[in-house]
Amino acid sequence: MTTQLMPGYFRTDNWFQKMVRMKSFWIIFWAFSFTYPIYRSLTRTLPPPLPIYYTVPEFSLTNEFNKPFGSKNLKGKFYIANFMFTSCPSSCPALMDKMDVIQKRIRGLGDKAAIVTFTVDPTTDTPEVLFKYARKRNSNPYIWNFLTGKKADLEKIVIDGFKVPMGNKEAVTKKLEDKTITLMDIAHSDRVVLVDAQGQIRGYYSTEKVEMDRLMIDLGLLVNNSFSRPKVDQIKKDKGDLK
Repeated sequence: MTTQLMPGYFRTDNWFQKMVRMKSFWIIFWAFSFTYPIYRSLTRTLPPPLPIYYTVPEFSLTNEFNKPFGSKNLKGKFYIANFMFTSCPSSCPALMDKMDVIQKRIRGLGDKAAIVTFTVDPTTDTPEVLFKYARKRNSNPYIWNFLTGKKADLEKIVIDGFKVPMGNKEAVTKKLEDKTITLMDIAHSDRVVLVDAQGQIRGYYSTEKVEMDRLMIDLGLLVNNSFSRPKVDQIKKDKGDLK
């Protein structure tokens, strides 16, 4: 097609301009617009399932409200576990700052997700001490629980259950500027542990930002899978494949 712009001057339409005037072009265009997202969703590669490391044994401890709290309270929930003590002079403050951020990031999950903090110094960290510490951190008791108990019970769940270290309190000498000071420290893990709704450990994470982001991605995968799983089970049950 040739278009006259002004007397004595004509412009010949290029191939694209000719094509967009064709009715068939727009039929194909709109068909592609609707079908491509469907094609992408069908052909995308799903991430592999998270590994299952261990199953956390049943436990019962005491929370910051001096009430019994344990695995029964966490049944059906995804939770993030960490280990600390309130007088920790080394890694705990930075770790707990990370947990503050996690608390904000998971609050949209409602009662499907929780944070559980285990003290490794039950002698000092009584329920009253943990209560004051939790309030100081503005923790939400519907999301975040602080647990204490007998030392033997804590060692059993921390060491044997979560497979992370828990040492004894000992004096540590550190040099601060021109002074040498002695602090009481307890060897313990600064790893964060992801546990699924069946009480299975699905990941261990450091407090580096990239690891914290990976933790949130992994938690999201578990939660999303929990929404779709009942539908899959129902289909199998209807077909007689699920006993």
